[in-house]
Amino acid sequence: MAKIPECDVRARAPLRVGLAGGGTDIKDFYSVHGGAVLNTTINRYAYAELSRCDDGFIAEALDSGLHQQIDAEMPVEQLPRQLLLHQAVYNRIVADFNDGTPFACRLSTYCDAPIGSGLGSSSTLVVAMVKAFVEALNLGIDDYEIAELAYTIEREDCGLAGGRQDQYSATFGGFNFIEFEHDRTIVNPLRVKNWFRCELESSLLLHFTGVSRQSAEVIEDQTKAAHEQQSEKLNFLHNLKQEARTMKEAVLKCDRDGIRESLNRSWQNKAQTSSKVSSPVIEERIALAQQHGAEAAKVSGAGGGGFILFMTHPSRAIQLRRALLEAGGETTLCCLSEHGAQAWRI
Repeated sequence: MAKIPECDVRARAPLRVGLAGGGTDIKDFYSVHGGAVLNTTINRYAYAELSRCDDGFIAEALDSGLHQQIDAEMPVEQLPRQLLLHQAVYNRIVADFNDGTPFACRLSTYCDAPIGSGLGSSSTLVVAMVKAFVEALNLGIDDYEIAELAYTIEREDCGLAGGRQDQYSATFGGFNFIEFEHDRTIVNPLRVKNWFRCELESSLLLHFTGVSRQSAEVIEDQTKAAHEQQSEKLNFLHNLKQEARTMKEAVLKCDRDGIRESLNRSWQNKAQTSSKVSSPVIEERIALAQQHGAEAAKVSGAGGGGFILFMTHPSRAIQLRRALLEAGGETTLCCLSEHGAQAWRI
């Protein structure tokens, strides 16, 4: 039986920073070799609001000022890029959960970080939108199903390149060691002692390079490496997978030095998987940070721009933040989030 939203709903899902293993969640790699990542969600979010209306389907990207009534049959090329995901989520919900019967609603979104930031913003936005529909329509699907649906919408329906970790981190929240196999994904939540979580929050900074990047070229290089059995780049991807396991042990043992060393090794290996992972701006900012007390640095996400994660001694965090701010670009302490996607009725 077809449904209509019973009430207005708001939802949010947390963005994430990848600590280790990024790149091994690409299908061409994990379907053959198995993949593993370790990430944690942070207190930056993608937001979605679903409200009832009488004017068909209206999509809004509030952070880019876009507002458009969308026909389900509207060709993708006629849509603003910022509204592509809105239409794809709506179409999938109508097709899979509403007997193909369209219903009137307004879907409004905004995000604490730009698309291309390396914090999983586009995937997190999809999760927030899906979560809103799940609540509004009483769909009763679990977290694995929400994450998998978000992955299908973004990677298959929209054809956007990327890995598999972001949808799961946004849905589940917290520290997660996530394993990828040919036909399944396994989320292993990590129980991190609260004092050590505080220590990490005092030690980690996020610095925005000011450059939003397109990850497709980096992912294309990593996909190619996954198919070259004797490729040196393939070896670097295997190293990244091992670092995810090493990082898991360090986090569970509250081993600060182990985390620092793993972050640095992960960046060294990641930078070798594609010539487009690093850039002059990234190298310049890392060098500057090292001069002001950074002990480790790693670009979050595919690379090429976006946010850089720095680790420093807590007593030097403010000095490091000041230096990075003067260089240009938002810089904040990295506050962690324990909760995954949430939705509530208005």
